[in-house]
Amino acid sequence: MHPALHSWRDDLPSVLIRLLAYLAAAALLSIAAAQYFQSKNGITAIDPADKRAWIDIEKPFPAFALAIPEAADAPSSYAIRRHAEGNGRKDILTLGDADGIAPYLSVEIYRPGTEIDSFAAPETEIATSAKPLGPVNVVRSDEPLESKFGPLTIVTFATSVGTPRQCLAFVRAYPDPRLQISGWFCQGGENGGTLVERSTLSCALDRLTLLSAGSEPKVGALFAQAELQRTYCGQRDTILAPTPKYKVLWKALETRPEPRRIGR
Repeated sequence: MHPALHSWRDDLPSVLIRLLAYLAAAALLSIAAAQYFQSKNGITAIDPADKRAWIDIEKPFPAFALAIPEAADAPSSYAIRRHAEGNGRKDILTLGDADGIAPYLSVEIYRPGTEIDSFAAPETEIATSAKPLGPVNVVRSDEPLESKFGPLTIVTFATSVGTPRQCLAFVRAYPDPRLQISGWFCQGGENGGTLVERSTLSCALDRLTLLSAGSEPKVGALFAQAELQRTYCGQRDTILAPTPKYKVLWKALETRPEPRRIGR
């Protein structure tokens, strides 16, 4: 047999073995790459961070009302949010412009589900819920504010987003039924605005009423008891109850004369 032919035949098995090894390695790399990218896509699809914790109800059916006729021409809104997993519910009522010098009142009634074990500290609650306003200088007051819902924990803060304003915030939590009432009353003005008077906040919350408790009789009992504690903005008589506080806030701010300055 020719020597050259003998050499080629001897080398053929080793060449085939190397070729098969290369093909096997390439196949393994392809499978590994496919598994890697498929896993990445799967993780992204179920990433909890992509899920919205709270979902806005498109057509909310109001369960509460904040009746302040003196501010009838002020913008108002009612929103209901449901927790996607815990089924907690937040009813949010607002009155006034969210970004303006005029007064802005926001009230939230939170009935938690399984999404939390306990309510957050008042200052933490306000800092979180008022995040769109950019709350700064958040300070908890040592003195509670009396209201028809009992003593309210008071927290003050200034806004850093939009029109500079000073805000008087409040929090009141109940263990049974598990319910929390919170919110804030803001207004602007010179030098970043001035705080709303405590009595005005209490008077505004005097107007917060229940429309429907649904299947939660304990919530109905809570608001019924609150109505017994209602002061009608300082007077027990509903006919004689004064309303100037609201007119000052929603009617007179734009026409209020500038304060006198010493030396003018």
